[in-house]
Amino acid sequence: MKKLLFIGFLGLMTACSPGTSNTKEGADTLKAQVSAPSDYDPEAKLKELGIELSTPSAPVANYVNAVRTGNLVFLAGKGPSKPDGSYVTGKVGVDLTIEQGYEAGRLTAISQLSVLKAELGDLRKVKRIVKVLGMVNCAPDFADQPKVVNGYSDLMVAVFGERGKHARAAVGMGSLPNNIAIEVEMIVEVE
Repeated sequence: MKKLLFIGFLGLMTACSPGTSNTKEGADTLKAQVSAPSDYDPEAKLKELGIELSTPSAPVANYVNAVRTGNLVFLAGKGPSKPDGSYVTGKVGVDLTIEQGYEAGRLTAISQLSVLKAELGDLRKVKRIVKVLGMVNCAPDFADQPKVVNGYSDLMVAVFGERGKHARAAVGMGSLPNNIAIEVEMIVEVE
């Protein structure tokens, strides 16, 4: 009897609680509030971090910066573009320290975010950073590629929070186009 009274009381409390309803609309509203917190604003986070996105550079060959298929966006490889338009070049472990490589990874993330913003118009449309492939220009005996690609990954998490955590590969390359220090491809799930 006590159990039935308690269940009845809970049903009454739910039915009488402000802002709730037993309709599909009420359930959809609650789901939207849970899945899209009101404080999710990657562009505000970029401003807070002092990062300004630029107009993405045009492809230099017969390809495009981004391809959208369904709810996925595939971003072409981008490198570490400095604010003046030049690139961070050289081999990490020979010409550049790990710290300089990390900063090159961060600059590459900013380049990719510029492409993503141009493609989507609003970074709040990003549901998840799915996959990152980081290619580091390095000496054959260099083994700290993950520390370099962390510059990219850390910024994605700083901007998108949990949605920025992704699967990743960080590999070494004997060379990269124009001797850039790092190149990264990315796959993003969007609304």
